[in-house]
Amino acid sequence: MPHSNPSPTLPDLFNTPVIAGLTSYAAFLDPSEERALIRAIDDARLTPFRFQQWTGKRLTRSYGPSYDFQTGRLDPADPVPDWLRPFADRAADICGLPRASIEQALLIRYDPGAGIGWHKDRPAYEHVIGLSLGAPATMRLRRRDGAGWQRRTLELVPRGLYRLSGEARHMWEHSIAGVGERRYAVTLRSLAGDMIPTRSTETRP
Repeated sequence: MPHSNPSPTLPDLFNTPVIAGLTSYAAFLDPSEERALIRAIDDARLTPFRFQQWTGKRLTRSYGPSYDFQTGRLDPADPVPDWLRPFADRAADICGLPRASIEQALLIRYDPGAGIGWHKDRPAYEHVIGLSLGAPATMRLRRRDGAGWQRRTLELVPRGLYRLSGEARHMWEHSIAGVGERRYAVTLRSLAGDMIPTRSTETRP
C-alpha cells in the first residue's frame, strides 16, 4: 500500500514481518461480521477511557482481567461475552494460540480526532491481538536507537487483524494516529505467566 512515510510497511499476510513479532492479516472479518461487531460495541455501554486523572477521547469497555491505572493492579471484570467469544477463538486459531489463553478483551470506539499515544501494553499481558473495524488507521512503532529512534508503520485496514508478540510486543512502543472518521477496535490479550487478577480492597471515593 503506498504511503508517504518512507518507513516500510508490513505485508497483509502472516509472513516476512518488518519487525519480528508484528504480523497482520487483512481479511479476518467479512462485511456482515464487521457490521454486527460495530452494533454490539455500540450497545456495550462504553465509557471514556481514564488514565489516572486524565480522560481520553476514546470510549472503552473491558472484559476479563483488566489493568486498573489507578491502583496498578489487575482487577476481575465480566468475562468475555458470548457474542465476542467466537471471534476471539478464531483470532487465537489464526495466531496459533490456545483459545483459552485469550482471557481479556477491550472494546474501543474512536471518534474523529481520537487516537492513542506512545505506549507498550502492560507487563501483566503477553500476546496482543487487535481487530480493526470502521475507518482505517495508522499504527506507528518506534524503538530507541542511540540518540534517535527506529520507526515503522502499519496500516490498519478495516476488517483486518494484527498481532504483537516477542520483540514487537516488548521492545517497541506503538501508538495510533488520530483518526479522521469513526473507528472501532477490539483488543484481545493473554495474561503473562501466572498473573492472577485480585480485587483491590482500597476504598475509593
